[in-house]
Amino acid sequence: MSNRVIDRAELLAKYPELVDPMNHPRFTGIPSFFRAPVAERADDVDIAVVGVPYDGGVTNRTGARFGPREVRIQSTMMRSYNQATRAAPFTIARVADLGDAWPVNPFELVAAHAEITSFFQAIVKTGANTLAVGGDHSVSLPILRAVAHSGPVGLIHFDAHCDTGGNYQGSKFHHGSPFSAAVEEGLIDPKRTIQIGIRGGTIVPDLWKFSYESGMRVISIDELMERGVDSVMAEARELVGNEKTYATFDIDVVDPAFAPGTGTPEIGGITSFQAQHLVRGLRGVNLIGADLVEIAPSYDPTGNTGLIGATILFELLCVLAEARAARNDALS
Repeated sequence: MSNRVIDRAELLAKYPELVDPMNHPRFTGIPSFFRAPVAERADDVDIAVVGVPYDGGVTNRTGARFGPREVRIQSTMMRSYNQATRAAPFTIARVADLGDAWPVNPFELVAAHAEITSFFQAIVKTGANTLAVGGDHSVSLPILRAVAHSGPVGLIHFDAHCDTGGNYQGSKFHHGSPFSAAVEEGLIDPKRTIQIGIRGGTIVPDLWKFSYESGMRVISIDELMERGVDSVMAEARELVGNEKTYATFDIDVVDPAFAPGTGTPEIGGITSFQAQHLVRGLRGVNLIGADLVEIAPSYDPTGNTGLIGATILFELLCVLAEARAARNDALS
């Protein structure tokens, strides 16, 4: 049998549909997010999907640094069209994998965060929107420093934890405090912030007092289950209004029965189906960026957590692409 390299022109002449990499067999090629093109610059990109393999802000179980790689692999299972919402993100937006924002100084958290911010600033300057995959939840703060450069944005936050804590063992910055720090730095508007799915025990009764005292809307898992996804997301859309908004999805909002591969699992969470519907409830929001965080694949040998993460990432891509298209239509 000949070992010659396949002639691309010959291949495309025989199978013209293969001009689109997403039509290649999903078990082939070097994994990228959604099998999208890999790019080093965002000049010709509308939505830059970026890995942030950093978990230096974790307070207990590490491993989220491997999240982006796992999500890349699992995202080869995604298709290009969302038959539930009829969204076709790759048709209305130029999507590319911009690689990883990995810090050269991972052992110094503040310096690592500064490097992550710098990476995202370079993308934002081109006019592209960012869709990030962490990493622990501390990475949302340096991303927001880049995305919210023109003033505070609204925040729709899906999580088992509020992540508005304070100093922990000598550090103000960790995965339990990105959003209190973001308020203090003027990156998010607490009165246009809603946190959905909060549950679990705490060390002290008022661990998340910053959320309540600053004016954030906190929706516990009990309230979510009682009211339902549609009602809660209608409130979320009303709360953030038409102004710029960022979305962040911590995989631990999903019950560990579905997504055990995370550092701080909390039972009694949402199902994978509810997770999809929560994200679809972002349609109509003026999204300027989003992230998916806290996938630690070593705690889930089945790969289910990575698959759920990749699917949620696709749902986020759909609503982000639609939001960008709506802004473009408004300008035309």
